[in-house]
Amino acid sequence: MLAGLLHESHLMAFEHLPAKAAAMGAEAGFGQVLIYLTDLRGDVLRLAGVDGLDPGQAALGMGEDTELRVEGTVAGRAYQYGEILAGAEAGEEGAHWWVPLLDGTERMGVLRVTTTLDDPRAREDMRLLSALVALLLDSKRRSSDAHARLTRTEPLNIAAEMQWHLMPPPTYADGRVVIAAAMEPASRISGDAYDYATAGPVVHLSLFDAMGHDTAAGLTAHLAMGVCRNSRRQGAGLVETSERIERALIEQYGRSRYATGVLADLDTRTGALTWVNRGHHPPLIIRGGRWSTLLHCPPSHPMGTALGLPALLCHDQLEPGDRIVFYTDGITEARGGGDQEFGLERFTDFLIRHHADGLPVPETLRRLIHAVLDHHAGSLQDDATVLFCEWLGATAAPTVRAAALAGLPPREPAGGQRTNDRTWP
Repeated sequence: MLAGLLHESHLMAFEHLPAKAAAMGAEAGFGQVLIYLTDLRGDVLRLAGVDGLDPGQAALGMGEDTELRVEGTVAGRAYQYGEILAGAEAGEEGAHWWVPLLDGTERMGVLRVTTTLDDPRAREDMRLLSALVALLLDSKRRSSDAHARLTRTEPLNIAAEMQWHLMPPPTYADGRVVIAAAMEPASRISGDAYDYATAGPVVHLSLFDAMGHDTAAGLTAHLAMGVCRNSRRQGAGLVETSERIERALIEQYGRSRYATGVLADLDTRTGALTWVNRGHHPPLIIRGGRWSTLLHCPPSHPMGTALGLPALLCHDQLEPGDRIVFYTDGITEARGGGDQEFGLERFTDFLIRHHADGLPVPETLRRLIHAVLDHHAGSLQDDATVLFCEWLGATAAPTVRAAALAGLPPREPAGGQRTNDRTWP
């Protein structure tokens, strides 16, 4: 199954992946394999077309739903919690199984696998097929407008089109840290941008909020992010990087455009956090899943204003399990009925309560964004972005915890060495 799909993948377009996955799945005894991908906001799961057909045509031909809600469905629970779940019976074909579709730790959607098989080996084969399909999706989506259309429930504005292609995946984990991010409004982002990257033991984190709510704000954030990446890849420190961003913004826009931001480096060997604040909200630390505090550091002026305030490098020591939270003002200052802000206290309480519930970090942020939207009657007047990082500690032991936090399904033993005839040693 896996060898056949790998062999076919080299000259395969995105549109042909669903049919190839189904054909190769038959090698492992799967009667049907369907691919459902989530939209940008994580509200729905949409059926990928088969062999060049659009999802609507494919569904008409197969009698399948083109779109499933994440809330209130078995498919949605598999997506939310990262678990393989049994769905409806499929008569003589067996049963439908819903399998999380994960590229690393990025939640892409689910597979629906129909089979008469129900044993640990079958579930392991489902997981392996899902992992390979996710890797192939990641490689094919970059050149596919069909994928972009499928994962959008409404048109993107120009700034959002740029921003979604600028940002790294919304989830990352490597056994040292778990990182997750969320941005809203998904189709109308303008000036917010986040970034993260690793270099040996150091994890870089940054968040930018550019002035305005138009395409120019998106261009400002795009420039700030590009300078940040270019500078750190040349070995520049955090303070120097922020100053290079300021110079680039002034060179391009004079003093008519600026961006606030936080740039930070985390040494995963020790938990030492260094950071610089350029006119932005201070980061939040949640410790022990019980209490929180703001990291105080004298802020410099926003990048692009040239007000002459010194940019100071600040230092804090994290403890294993600490969660660093960066956010833009669209989160805490979103106003609902009665002109009431969502507020820092409500924001912090939400994160602590959902940590106690044991939800995967990406799911916590998805629900947070929905809570902010509900508070604001479904329509935000400003970009709302959260970047979240949990440091797991300096040893290799946190790997299992990293998987759980990121929503990776637990790996079931296959029951013994594999054999082609599905017998057991």
